[in-house]
Amino acid sequence: MRFKIKKQKKFDFIQEGEGHPLVLLHGLMGGLSNFTSMVEFFSKKGFQVFVPVLPIYDLPVLNTNLTSIAKFVAKFIDEEVGCPVTIVGNSMGGHVGLILTTIRPDLVKNLVLTGSSGLYERTFGDSFPRKGDKEYIKKKTQEVFYNPDIATDELVDEVFSLVNDRMKGIKTVMLARSAIKHNMLNDLPNIKCPVCIIWGKQDNVTPPEVAVDMHKFIPNSDLFWIDECGHAAMMEKPEEFNKILYSWLENK
Repeated sequence: MRFKIKKQKKFDFIQEGEGHPLVLLHGLMGGLSNFTSMVEFFSKKGFQVFVPVLPIYDLPVLNTNLTSIAKFVAKFIDEEVGCPVTIVGNSMGGHVGLILTTIRPDLVKNLVLTGSSGLYERTFGDSFPRKGDKEYIKKKTQEVFYNPDIATDELVDEVFSLVNDRMKGIKTVMLARSAIKHNMLNDLPNIKCPVCIIWGKQDNVTPPEVAVDMHKFIPNSDLFWIDECGHAAMMEKPEEFNKILYSWLENK
């Protein structure tokens, strides 16, 4: 990755550009590189872009849940950013953004959701069957995208390594279960900030009806579709995603 990761006492993160702060939150199987195109684009368009490393595998087992990660992000914004931000969350990162918006609305000026969990999603399940089978992992990784070629050998290797690390595997399952238990349906009508929902029409993980329901229940929301696109729109269709989001932010 081209960007330098700042390593502070409490946080590791990317910080690029100047202007209104965007905080980008990756998913359970994701990482900072998922947002390469966004960081490049928005840091040149008058935004300060932050991508924190989320403590997915660093929390104590008893605190391995989405609320703990949302509190971590709140502390990051308080200590490193210092003003209300636009949160952009993909998959589990979107779910963390939803929780953060409900527990610390003072920190969130705008919320952007793409392939977000929070209502329901399809995952690997409660465990990782056939975790030693690399072809199986490759197939499951490819299913995240409309274009299977997005699942590069490097990405498949990352997922394979993750699911074969016993403690990381346990914590991944714990967070997946936390996401399922922490359903946000009753919280959505209480979200007051502007919300931009950008969704792949062919998302197999959080299918399109999730986006429709989020748009229906979040009062101040706009919904945009990207065709021939799966669960990680900012990776699979970066130019289209960035264009939609930039236009939306310009009107806020």
